[in-house]
Amino acid sequence: MRFGPDTFQNEQDDRFVSYYRKYKGRPLLVLLGLYRGKYHRFLISSLFYLIKHSPTLFSPLLIANVINGVLAGGDTAEEAVLINVGIWLGLLLIHLPANYMHSKYKSMVTRETEAGLRAALVHKLSELSILYHVRMQSGKLQSKIIRDVEAIETLSSQLFVNLVNITMNIVIVLTITAVKNRIILVFFILVAPLASLTILAFRKKIRKANQNYRLEMEETSARVMEMVEMVPAARAHALEEVERRKMIAQLEATAEKGYRLDMIQSNFGAVGWVVFQVFQALCLAFTGYMAMKGRIQIGDITFYQTSFTSVVNQVTAIINLLPIITKGLESVTSVGEILISDEVEVNEGKEVLPDLRGEYSFRHVGYTYPYTEEPVLKDVSFEVPAGKTVAIVGESGSGKSTLISLIIGFMPPTSGTVLVDGKEITGIDLKSYRKNISVVSQTPLLFSGTIRENITYGLEDATDEMINTALEAANLREVVDSLPDGLDTSLAEHGANLSGGQRQRIAIARAIIRDPKVILLDEATSALDVISEREIQTALSRLIKNRTTFVVAHRLSTIRNADWIVVMDHGEVAEQGTYQELMEKQGVFYHMENMQITLRR
Repeated sequence: MRFGPDTFQNEQDDRFVSYYRKYKGRPLLVLLGLYRGKYHRFLISSLFYLIKHSPTLFSPLLIANVINGVLAGGDTAEEAVLINVGIWLGLLLIHLPANYMHSKYKSMVTRETEAGLRAALVHKLSELSILYHVRMQSGKLQSKIIRDVEAIETLSSQLFVNLVNITMNIVIVLTITAVKNRIILVFFILVAPLASLTILAFRKKIRKANQNYRLEMEETSARVMEMVEMVPAARAHALEEVERRKMIAQLEATAEKGYRLDMIQSNFGAVGWVVFQVFQALCLAFTGYMAMKGRIQIGDITFYQTSFTSVVNQVTAIINLLPIITKGLESVTSVGEILISDEVEVNEGKEVLPDLRGEYSFRHVGYTYPYTEEPVLKDVSFEVPAGKTVAIVGESGSGKSTLISLIIGFMPPTSGTVLVDGKEITGIDLKSYRKNISVVSQTPLLFSGTIRENITYGLEDATDEMINTALEAANLREVVDSLPDGLDTSLAEHGANLSGGQRQRIAIARAIIRDPKVILLDEATSALDVISEREIQTALSRLIKNRTTFVVAHRLSTIRNADWIVVMDHGEVAEQGTYQELMEKQGVFYHMENMQITLRR
């Protein structure tokens, strides 16, 4: 079977989410819902599994028939051997095709749903708010998408195929036993209550241990990603040993949780095995006694012993499935933490902006982050006419970045109003709005691909003429021409094979080619040397021409030509005006500028 984007498109709708919401706290019902409409494939797979294992199922009876026939002697012996061996060989012939069909139907449904669930998670993550992503470590999200979905796939195979097959095997063996001797059937059935007691004794401990281990694994995944990202900084400050010790401590904690889980599962399996082996020994004694009394044939001892072994093995398999089922159900719950999260950006029913003039109005805007009490923005008010450049300056922690996030629409203000072209930003379709804006941040966001792919990101219809115009405007032509593969040069992770200035110019070219109406420059030159900054400033001057531009700048000398300057201090607008007006006022901005001039000397 071939899988493609269309195969999983239907899996990315609200179906998975609806099951999680409807059956919240009942992961088994959620799992059943995920496979709704596909149960028939599991049934077909189980039927072929039964056919596949028919030689094992019926071999005890065939062996017993041969032994009894041989003991009877005469023509009966020869007939018993030929018929029963012939049946056995016939069953073996259908094993391979049955195995193929079983694997085909099982894999088809589990892999399709597995990929669909991952697609639904990716879709949901793309809708969740920026605040959610900031709060939730990326390593934990990765663990849920990879590890937890894999555990759900394993659970599905065990629950919908293996558990059904185990049940069918038990039913078949007990049915044959009932036909041959009901007294021995009663003996077989006595093992079930004891098995149930064993399961009940360990179920709660296994569930709790699985939950603890899953949470610890998520934390480890997050720590590993942090450690990898911190390698350059750690090496630059000779802190490798510190990072190693922190990571080792986390790994030891994870190992301890895993050890506890392993020991509980091991003890669980060992207790179950010993209990059933005791019963198997008793079965041998019981059937041997009945054969001595003439109640059963001698060959039937082999049948009943093998049948009881089969029953024991199947019940043991059910018990051994418990840890897998517990782990899988815990993973179902874990995935649900993402799928039923309400921290989503809702655009349905809101006004679509086909075009943007770039006129902004901030009226008594305030913002307080969730789970905190102290506001980061307080009563912020200023106006931005279309096509003007506004600089936002202030010390670290003054609220500049939060203000930019409000302009992009990452979060709504908790008080006051932000107007875009006279419309409240909370009432417009943010997707349509963001198609008209571009952001150039301090750290360019580049992905592992070619320079061309990074520049044309999101624009499938970008022409060579558009790309060349962007290269020229971003002062990137000379850089591209110096590379052996030009625009098709592959970038390392985060563009590590380019200089900081080159990476920044790629980000500017990406902004230029989109022809945005609004530009947000968030500390776009603060991390560059003087020469690179001069080149970037030239490119930026072309980028912001005739566009509404918000500039967050640390170096105040770079914003002298701004039409308006807003000075932030502890979340409030300390003062605002042109560069000349603020310098003449000799207030907060004047002292900040003089301090930087002194430091530059």
